[in-house]
Amino acid sequence: MHQLGISDIGAALACGDFSSVELTRNLLDRIAALDPRLNAFITVCADSALAEAAAADARIRAGTATPLTGVPYANKDIFCTEGVRTSCGSRMLDNFIAPYDATVVERLRNAGMVMVGKTNMDEFAMGSSTETSFYGPTRNPWDTARVPGGSSGGSAAAVAARLVPAATATDTGGSIRQPASLCGVTGLKPTYGRVSRYGMIAYASSLDQGGVIARDARDSALLLTVMAGFDPRDSTSVDRPADDYLGPLEDSLAGLRIGVPIEYFGAGLDEGVGAAIQAALGELERLGARLIDVSLPNSALSIPAYYVVAPAECSSNLSRYDGVRFGHRCEEPRDLVDLYGRSRAEGFGREVKRRIMIGTYALSSGYFDAYYLKAQRIRRLIQADFRAAFTKVDVLAGPVTPTLAFMIGEKTGDPVSMYLSDVYTVPANLAGIPAIAIPAGFCAGLPVGLQLAGDYFSEARLLNVAHRFQLATDWHRQAPPGIDR
Repeated sequence: MHQLGISDIGAALACGDFSSVELTRNLLDRIAALDPRLNAFITVCADSALAEAAAADARIRAGTATPLTGVPYANKDIFCTEGVRTSCGSRMLDNFIAPYDATVVERLRNAGMVMVGKTNMDEFAMGSSTETSFYGPTRNPWDTARVPGGSSGGSAAAVAARLVPAATATDTGGSIRQPASLCGVTGLKPTYGRVSRYGMIAYASSLDQGGVIARDARDSALLLTVMAGFDPRDSTSVDRPADDYLGPLEDSLAGLRIGVPIEYFGAGLDEGVGAAIQAALGELERLGARLIDVSLPNSALSIPAYYVVAPAECSSNLSRYDGVRFGHRCEEPRDLVDLYGRSRAEGFGREVKRRIMIGTYALSSGYFDAYYLKAQRIRRLIQADFRAAFTKVDVLAGPVTPTLAFMIGEKTGDPVSMYLSDVYTVPANLAGIPAIAIPAGFCAGLPVGLQLAGDYFSEARLLNVAHRFQLATDWHRQAPPGIDR
């Protein structure tokens, strides 16, 4: 049962091949057996999951089920879940029990999905390896000595290890696509504003976007169909009807113009990763697409611009964690200043403190124009590059990450090297465009991901391209060795 994706699970549940309770119990047993060596979960909700599964079975018998009813999944621990701890991977929120559901959680719950738990993540989504979590690092199922990527590393590892068929995730600078690539699964970041951010704890409000990590493009389309749509509770939600993500999946790729950014294939790209991406591009060409070289001349500026904008917004968003209203509070504060200082010093980890300090500095008097305002101007240049490219091509394709999954501890002492892991993913967040990572091969026994990016609200086209590629290849069906034990 654990080898099935969402589509096959839905068909099996409808036919009565097994019940949601049986499937959920099977996955909970796998989590208990395998997660101690992966650390993909922060919280496992066994009792409530079995209760939700029983309710889903009753809904199926009554004939009121949706295509997702009874399907187990996990939530990244950045989405508020009523009555369940929502920690953001931080000591600061270790004792926080959310009093309401995020819109994403609410919509999946209404569809009848079964939440089995909350997945591990970099603290407040700040990281590219899931090593900054207060609960310890998550390990890559393909090689447990390596990172799964971040910040949604727990979600990616859980899906790759067949602990759940899908999981929610968030992407601020690549945090869905990068771990999906390093773990050999599919990760979709929608257009900014396409999926509600209500109840999704903020890191950088103009960049954060909720999305999904699943086995393949079809499963991602099923989830996005439920998750997407306007939410009046979210001021960044776009008032635009959700598209049909399932209907165009089978469309031919004949005549599709795929742009290949020349800047993504220069220095810094691992030779083996580059070879796998070139092979994947060749497969798309065989499927009828036409490859066209394009230029994104300002892409080299994306990392410095991002690491001014994102820390600036995080310094503002995280100022609410002061030890007064909720979250970690120091013991026996001497006065209000001591309460603020020690609560924040004890509650936040090293990487979060680093980004708060960078952001506060960039926003300070005398430096706002020199850093933050200039970064926002560069952001507009990057957006203009994408607009120009999409007048010539329909989709962009290239690598997700410059390297394979690196060893745990390899980059923790070199923040700049860690930040460069997102060099190919950050531009899409700065521009707000959708992008998807799909398994595209292996190098040295480790997964390599292909990134597809499109114009605003072109998720249906990206899912179509990804699906047709996955019909022609089997990279997305490969499981980590020993995972079926």
